[in-house]
Amino acid sequence: GVACIHRAVKLDGTDHNEAYKMYVDGVGHLLVAIKYEKNLSSKNIMMDKVSGYITRAEIIKKQLKIEEEKVDKKIIPLHDKGPNDENNALKSSIMSTMINASDINVTWEDVAGLECAKGTIKEAVILPLKFPQLYTGKRRPWKGILLYGPPGTGKSFLAKAVASESKSSFFSVSSSDLISKWQGESERAVKVLFELAREHSPSVIFVDEIDSLAGERSNGDQDSMRRVKTEFLVQMEGVNGSSDTTKKVLVLGATNTPWSLDPAFRRRFEKRIYVPLPNIDARVIMFKLFVNDTENNITDSEFALLGNITCGYSGSDISVVLRDALMAPIRKCQNAKQFIIDDEGLWTPIIDYPSCCRCPIDLNKSRSKGKKCEYCNAQCITLDEIPDPALLRVPIITVSDIKESITRNSCSVSSTELNKFVEWTSEFGQDG
Repeated sequence: GVACIHRAVKLDGTDHNEAYKMYVDGVGHLLVAIKYEKNLSSKNIMMDKVSGYITRAEIIKKQLKIEEEKVDKKIIPLHDKGPNDENNALKSSIMSTMINASDINVTWEDVAGLECAKGTIKEAVILPLKFPQLYTGKRRPWKGILLYGPPGTGKSFLAKAVASESKSSFFSVSSSDLISKWQGESERAVKVLFELAREHSPSVIFVDEIDSLAGERSNGDQDSMRRVKTEFLVQMEGVNGSSDTTKKVLVLGATNTPWSLDPAFRRRFEKRIYVPLPNIDARVIMFKLFVNDTENNITDSEFALLGNITCGYSGSDISVVLRDALMAPIRKCQNAKQFIIDDEGLWTPIIDYPSCCRCPIDLNKSRSKGKKCEYCNAQCITLDEIPDPALLRVPIITVSDIKESITRNSCSVSSTELNKFVEWTSEFGQDG
């Protein structure tokens, strides 16, 4: 062990690879020696020295790892980076926010209601590409659209439909993609974002929760944040300078607090569309769209009843209600105490226990377990005891399952919040 350590010390300044190997071998031999050393004082002295050798070996290991990464990844040291390297890094980061339309399977038909919002977005994105002859002279597509309304009304879902349906490039960014701790890098990221959008035009820049970036400017703002807002305003103003209608960039923003936006940003969003809670027709469509993929026996009149009793529910609230209702068949199977084999040979759970008045019921579960009724053929078993899990028949969704779920899940938007949106719409916005 001592010989290995001596060898490692000599190689430490010249060959780190060999030095590291010698340190590891030496420490291994010394630890064995310490194990059999009976003198406590000698043991402690040896252990102190071994700790020092281990520390040095770890330092060399880290240095070797850094050198390997520089060779494999061709890392440029930070002090050697030039402006082009920084711009390339920013462009790579921004390009990662571009969404491939094939990854999103949301169509206009999947968006229930919101006809005004869909029509306005089509005017700005779809029609200029399909019918460029419509946009001549002073007739130009919108360059900024703000979607605002209570949480869960479908603003982000509408943006997904835009990304899927439009043939344009779609950038989905948030404050975390643009804000940096380094001086000047945040506003440069904003500039690079719009430059890339122009290069890949026609394109859409979607900023969710835009109030985090476009909040009202005040004396309490940090200087860096003010510069980011200024750069964003400048880029939004000059982004559509070209007269070519195919070279357009639409900035699509979404927020739950439109009153917190700076007036300059409010002006640059030429169309400010209120995305309200869904009306009864939209709620009925949502119920049908969500449930149609699952076997059910719900009629159109029952769907209309569900839409009527969910007044005040947002699209997100209805989604929660239906997801909870879709778990009802699983609960029925878990809670069933009897199963019966139907005509297709599938085990069907008995919802109302017992199956008939003559079923063998015993307070002692172990005595009634596995018993079969001679009259209705229902067998006293649980879900885990079904012989072949593949032969389980899953119960269908019923309207009573959804009604029960509605009683457990209330709406999430209060009337006070809705009044604030209505007042702001009457002053600055447009009903969607």
